[in-house]
Amino acid sequence: METIQENTARVTTVEDILPWRDLYRQEMNCQIIHDSLHSRKGWTEPYLLISGGAAAGYGSIAVGGPWKGKPTVFEFYVAPPYRLRMFELFVALIAASGSNRIETQSNDPSLTVMLHTFAQDVTSESVLFHDKLTTAHSSASSVFRRATADDVKRIFPHRTEPVGDWLVEAEGKIAATGGILFHYNRPYGDIYMEVAEPFRRRGLGCYLVQELKRVCYEQGSVPAARCNPANIASRSTLQKAGFVPCGNILTGSVSLSGSAPPANI
Repeated sequence: METIQENTARVTTVEDILPWRDLYRQEMNCQIIHDSLHSRKGWTEPYLLISGGAAAGYGSIAVGGPWKGKPTVFEFYVAPPYRLRMFELFVALIAASGSNRIETQSNDPSLTVMLHTFAQDVTSESVLFHDKLTTAHSSASSVFRRATADDVKRIFPHRTEPVGDWLVEAEGKIAATGGILFHYNRPYGDIYMEVAEPFRRRGLGCYLVQELKRVCYEQGSVPAARCNPANIASRSTLQKAGFVPCGNILTGSVSLSGSAPPANI
């Protein structure tokens, strides 16, 4: 009988996993929500995955910011020749890192499988959207434009999103603001917006998102978006502006009970 090759994980540096991360990005081919964590000093702990003495991929653990004290696996990549050992390599990563949680976007096929295999209490924190339709909403009574310094005192208090660099003006007032964030993996830009309460349910939100999508494309980027699963109004606005749901941000606590690999096959 064939003896299973040893599968281990050892701590490494962000620089050492860069080639692996390029392969991961290519396979994902979408917006990667936690891509920028690696550039924040002290926020991640990367591990090299080793199978039979050869480098087989990497895993990244979030340990800083909101994950401080809650080490969480957020990236897991295994090279194709070693994918017959994915479960064993993941168990090795958990054992080496002491992680007790997984956080992944559901359009990441590898880590999502690990989540549903090893995690409990899985919940969805966000719905992810990608752009699939060009819309043609118009608003004769409003103007879409870039915000200026003179607008600062006129902008309404924002409750959920930051004040954006772009706005919609209606009836002589600033009715909504929005913008595009590039703190994920380029060329993807994350669109956000907020509409003032008196101007809601009038189509200004989807008009603003539509125009922000246009600006994003004109800048050579690809628009994306996300929202809370319970925010029905935002979900509807994004869909009316041509966005289609493509995944969720999922989290769960790790349990490796009964997951030890057999001694031989």
